[in-house]
Amino acid sequence: MHLISLDRIHAAAKELSDVVRRTPLAHSRVLSDHVGGDVHLKCENLQRTGAFKLRGAYVRLRALDERQRAAGVVAASAGNHAQGVALAASLLGIRSTVFMPERATLPKLAATQSYGATVRAEGAVLSETLSLAKEHADRTGAEFIHPFDHPDVLAGQGTVGLEILEQLPHAGTVVVPTGGGGLISGVAAAVKAVRPQVRVIGVQAEQAAAWPASLERGAPVRIEDTRTMADGIAVAEPGEVTFAHVSALVDDMITVSEQALSRALLLCLERMKLVAEPAGVAAVAGILERPDLMTAPTVAVLSGGNIDPLLLLQLIRHGMTSAGRYLSLRVRLPDRPGSLAGLVAQLGDLAANVLDIEHSRISGALALGEVDVEISLETRGPEHREHVVAELTRAGFTVTSER
Repeated sequence: MHLISLDRIHAAAKELSDVVRRTPLAHSRVLSDHVGGDVHLKCENLQRTGAFKLRGAYVRLRALDERQRAAGVVAASAGNHAQGVALAASLLGIRSTVFMPERATLPKLAATQSYGATVRAEGAVLSETLSLAKEHADRTGAEFIHPFDHPDVLAGQGTVGLEILEQLPHAGTVVVPTGGGGLISGVAAAVKAVRPQVRVIGVQAEQAAAWPASLERGAPVRIEDTRTMADGIAVAEPGEVTFAHVSALVDDMITVSEQALSRALLLCLERMKLVAEPAGVAAVAGILERPDLMTAPTVAVLSGGNIDPLLLLQLIRHGMTSAGRYLSLRVRLPDRPGSLAGLVAQLGDLAANVLDIEHSRISGALALGEVDVEISLETRGPEHREHVVAELTRAGFTVTSER
């Protein structure tokens, strides 16, 4: 299979010149300190529609002939590809129908509709939604727009790589969130054609990692379970086109845990003031987990920022817990006036912020006249957590569990 050429990516860049934003490259001091060399973020979360997907979608739709345009287009997506196709179709005057899973977040549904698409929320999971979209395309004659496995899509995504090298010509490593492989394929094709010595590293959520097994086997491998908070990269099987590019051009493929994704999201929000979705921060998580693989200057692609506010609240708490910023304790106290006040006073002296308290008097482990208190605290980090538990124990409190 022929790989996309640098000329095709340059042509895509011209097609996109008045359509997409040239997203900024932001230096990160905290990540640079972690790696021991400069780290920059390519902020595609600030792109139109909130993700890089518009680039590939527009290039793909622009290449359609008049007959295909008249028939309309259909796509399936949990969010970012949906919005990219909807906006691209609207800009080109093409009718679009987008299938989204029944449980797709309301902000993504609303955004896709606002870009002019007819949205159909069907299918319990994305694979089922994808099948329904393909059936619709076969039945109506509409052109199915694959989210990643097409050379035109790769050419559009490759413009991210061109911009990175224009903004940071001496880049040493480019780290890319990886699902189906459209973004990393395009970025690698652009980067390797201009500066073959640059390392290109893909990052997958370990709970939805089809690429390591596929690369080991030498062909796309389908995985059955893709349950991860990073739904934007939860792809069960690489495509034929993307597999050819990744296997030929990408230097390494690593996986990161859900905890690492949470920590990366919180870091971007708290230290860099950048809102991103879990899939979008996969490259940042990869840098945090494997700094040894990075040759500076390193660029992490922050691929998307479309996150449901309710999920953001959950992930902030999850990320703070992973970073040692939350502590939940069960403390056994005498069931008499003043016991709880003494515990709270001690926690105040230890500079632990009390978030929630709940009493339990029904445990079979309790003796007569005892009560268990479940208490949630905000702490300053792992060392502070340990200090709080040690000081409570030293003060005579019985800590029966902690997490």
